[in-house]
Amino acid sequence: MPFLSNINCAMPSGNFYPFNVPSFKNGIKLSLPSNVTFFVGENGSGKSTLLESIAEKIGFNLEGGNRNHNLNTGVGINGNQNALTQYIQLTWTPRIINKGFFMRAESFFNFASYIDEIAKNDPKPNEFYEAYGGKSLHHQSHGESFLALFNNQFQAGIYILDEPEAALSPARILSFMSMIHQLEQSGRAQFIIATHSPMLLCYPKATIFNFDEQGIKKVKYTETEHYQLTKNFLENPQVYFRHLFKED
Repeated sequence: MPFLSNINCAMPSGNFYPFNVPSFKNGIKLSLPSNVTFFVGENGSGKSTLLESIAEKIGFNLEGGNRNHNLNTGVGINGNQNALTQYIQLTWTPRIINKGFFMRAESFFNFASYIDEIAKNDPKPNEFYEAYGGKSLHHQSHGESFLALFNNQFQAGIYILDEPEAALSPARILSFMSMIHQLEQSGRAQFIIATHSPMLLCYPKATIFNFDEQGIKKVKYTETEHYQLTKNFLENPQVYFRHLFKED
């Protein structure tokens, strides 16, 4: 059974960001029946905004990390960096989980730099880096650093991930899916992931929420645009090329 079972939010009055994002127009009422949940949708559809607000509500820093990582990122509206956070209501079963990690691909560089700063003041930096793959995340390739973080930091708790596939090759995405499977099958971990990856989306028995102008709706994997467009393109790329590269 997932730790976080429901996400609800009634939108305040006023036509301002992020409450004017079309996918939020009917409010937010999501039930999470499985340990792996995906948020999908076009850029700007609101999936990362909602993901951030969940992470901040739990107590994670929005630059990334667990509750003990304190990157100095400033404070926004009503003490929150994400304006949606104060309106979000989270329902936990059976108890509130404060262990886990928030990871966002776009701020991973800042997080890696923050870890290096901590290591400088650690009396045993080599041992400190064991928790991050044995060396600075900056001294690993982008994909290697992502997997080093996943394999060493992900053990038990709730993991909020924004486009974790960004630096991963197809083979590394499969490795990541294997890691997710081991943790979520143990009943010790729950994952909420915003992604554009059709490979990652096909994770067995995952719950998928699609964000678009009609709101947020639970969908099947084969109903996602990510699956349909990728499948159609790979089956007949020339059809797309004729349209994309046509002469004016």
